[in-house]
Amino acid sequence: MNLRIGNGYDIHRLVPGRPLILGGQRLTHPEGLGLDGHSDADVLVHALMDALLGALSLGDIGRWFPPDDERWRGADSLVLLEQVVGLVRERGWQVVNVDAVVIAERPRLRPHIEAMRALIAGRLGVEPERVGVKATTNERLGPCGREEGIACHAVALLQQP
Repeated sequence: MNLRIGNGYDIHRLVPGRPLILGGQRLTHPEGLGLDGHSDADVLVHALMDALLGALSLGDIGRWFPPDDERWRGADSLVLLEQVVGLVRERGWQVVNVDAVVIAERPRLRPHIEAMRALIAGRLGVEPERVGVKATTNERLGPCGREEGIACHAVALLQQP
């Protein structure tokens, strides 16, 4: 059995007037902030997509969904994730598991994690127990700690049966 692992990272600025979407869930930030980006700016899903693409040396999401392409303006990142999973499958690979950690001071993510895992698992075509999602703060350090943005690190393991 062949295995491949990839990692991904994303960060987006928090701004007023934008929705806050993480793991496909629309959340409410206490200050009414959301993530700025060309698509829905879902850093969790973006980091997962980069991990999947990286595992197969397919570049990053900017290669497949360029921010200067109007087709992707406001795009639902879960739909983009489905397209990335399609690329993985076309090449004869399948997802074993993914794991991610979201770095945000607020809002508290724990109440939303199970729903995020279920949504992501559905788009990956795996059981929710194969999707790890964790949340941590940055102890008020750096841009995430100052609530200037939200970031995510992710890894993906693929196998070729």
